[in-house]
Amino acid sequence: MNAVLVAVVVMLVLSLLRINVVFALVIGALVGGLTGGLDLATTIETFTGGLGSNATVALSYALLGAFAVALSKTGLPDAIVASAIKLVGRKGDSKRQNLSKVLIFLLILIMAIFSQNVIPVHIAFIPVLIPPLLKVLNELRVDRRLIACILTFGLITPYMFLPVGFGAIFHGIMKQNMEDSGLVVALSDIPQAMAIPALGMVMGLGIAIFLTYRKPRDYETRDIEGQEQASSYTTKSLIIAVLAVIISLSVQLYLSQSLGVEGMIFGALAGLVVLYISGVLKRKEADVVITNGMKMMAFIGFVMITASGFASVLKETGHVEQLVADAEAIIGGNQTVGALLMLLVGLLVTIGIGSSFSTIPIITTIFVPLCLELGFSPMATIAIVGTASALGDAGSPASDSTLGPTSGLAADGNHNHIWDTCVPTFLHYNIPLIIFGWIAAIVL
Repeated sequence: MNAVLVAVVVMLVLSLLRINVVFALVIGALVGGLTGGLDLATTIETFTGGLGSNATVALSYALLGAFAVALSKTGLPDAIVASAIKLVGRKGDSKRQNLSKVLIFLLILIMAIFSQNVIPVHIAFIPVLIPPLLKVLNELRVDRRLIACILTFGLITPYMFLPVGFGAIFHGIMKQNMEDSGLVVALSDIPQAMAIPALGMVMGLGIAIFLTYRKPRDYETRDIEGQEQASSYTTKSLIIAVLAVIISLSVQLYLSQSLGVEGMIFGALAGLVVLYISGVLKRKEADVVITNGMKMMAFIGFVMITASGFASVLKETGHVEQLVADAEAIIGGNQTVGALLMLLVGLLVTIGIGSSFSTIPIITTIFVPLCLELGFSPMATIAIVGTASALGDAGSPASDSTLGPTSGLAADGNHNHIWDTCVPTFLHYNIPLIIFGWIAAIVL
């Protein structure tokens, strides 16, 4: 039995049974390691040894959570809610409320897309933007599963298709690893090859908006921990809040774009310093505020740290290569079957480790020679590798493309990570991606 398949299935089944994702990942890693022939000591050692690779990301998100809650002391969330309520209008004004929904959906979608390229801060905007909007979304009776789908679309599709921001990194990794595996491709070919799979993402978003989640859904309105006693806002406090956000983003962009180092930790720290120096964040309440903010994002941090250990165990077993070898035996020279099986293997790998970027080096060394042997064109090979890597990012319990939306939508405890984020995004994006990725492999 293949260890990758067993580990991923165990992790997913436990998660669907509402077992905490961290425990599901730990148990899945243990089962996968033992199934893959590792002894218990080696499995545990490999798992614990791999935990550190995502520690930076975990600390980044914890500090971003602290910054988001500290911002509430400026009254910025109250200002956002007040503006949104004016936009929504009176109860019973259905035409205005429908227009308000469209505008809010567009705002969230644009912010998510821009977070990948124009202002490449990834999910850092979510804990700042989404929690203040929850009461407004409740007023409009919006199904939060739809918001999760909108956010996940904006976090994934741009890096798949657009060669800028995180997309430039994704395409660069693809190009380099494909060349290392024996196929030289031009960067300009990647967006063309990924256009058809990206249309699958668009179709999934359209289905979520216009079919699956059009009906209203009611939520209990609850206070958000750390934001129950937010200050009433003034012009001065809002100016400080905007200044803190600008400085935070500027530090992140300078460190990541100019110096090439991780900028989220020090970007969040810079924003907190502005709030502290301005007096908005009082010394006597700073510890409580920052702790509450870290709690809000702690779930993401622990999941991503655990996912690193999970991925390390799967790599150590060597069963990723075995999984591909088994698929190759089934393919038997058939391009149609081959494309489908390679996409499914990519889905299994990514949904387990939670990172499309980390999946590329794992699968490219095997997929590129296999594609060349089966006679796929370079464009079709790009589409297969790119789609197989992106598959599973939506729907993976360990992906920041699902953890990010959950961190905002679950701020008041009314949203479940697995059933309200992972399952909806898995169904709406992975199924179309498989179909459109398979079409791209056949027609290109």
